[in-house]
Amino acid sequence: MQYGNTQVLDRSHGRGQSLIATHKVLRNTYMLLAATLLFSAVTAGASMALGLPHPGMILTLVGYFGLLFLTTKLRNSSAGILAVFALTGFMGYTLGPILSAYLSLPNGTQIVMMAMAGTAVTFGALSAVALVTKKDFSFMSGFLMVGIIVAFLAGLAAIFFQMPVMSLAVSAAFVLLMAGMILFETSQIIHGGETNYIMATVSLYVAIYNLFVSLLHLLGFASSD
Repeated sequence: MQYGNTQVLDRSHGRGQSLIATHKVLRNTYMLLAATLLFSAVTAGASMALGLPHPGMILTLVGYFGLLFLTTKLRNSSAGILAVFALTGFMGYTLGPILSAYLSLPNGTQIVMMAMAGTAVTFGALSAVALVTKKDFSFMSGFLMVGIIVAFLAGLAAIFFQMPVMSLAVSAAFVLLMAGMILFETSQIIHGGETNYIMATVSLYVAIYNLFVSLLHLLGFASSD
């Protein structure tokens, strides 16, 4: 009987330690995410104030994937945090010219504010769903991976072949895919599937960035009609 009680205590202790570790990853992820979003906003503002041009699709992709590779490589060290800020700062810089283009429209300020509000509400609501229900959304992994690859390739095709209708469809698809990504990544943190807060931050940041840009595109098109 005493041995059985010891087993129960050991299991309870293990669950308690696991819960503490999960809460730590979640807390660190949200703290780093908030800091990177703020830093990204600063670099976007600086890019707009200086009137910097957009680096173009090729340089953007090279910069993004290069810094993403660096962040992944350094994810288990303190240097990984610097890599995260380099990545999100770069993405903020690329966002500056995009925002300037929309703000130059007659109702540009309204479009940007609506996209920001839509992004914030979507992220908050989906995060709450994952945190409150504690549902395991790991089953979405394969669908999200395939969907993102297909949407990314379709987006490149829409740019190269100048197909605005396909571009809109890709933006709509990315809104849905990034919503799913928020659910999936938050669920991964809760259930211990993601234990590295640096990589969790990158995943959520990229989801928020793509969600915001996609909403900008859709709202900009809708307001032009």
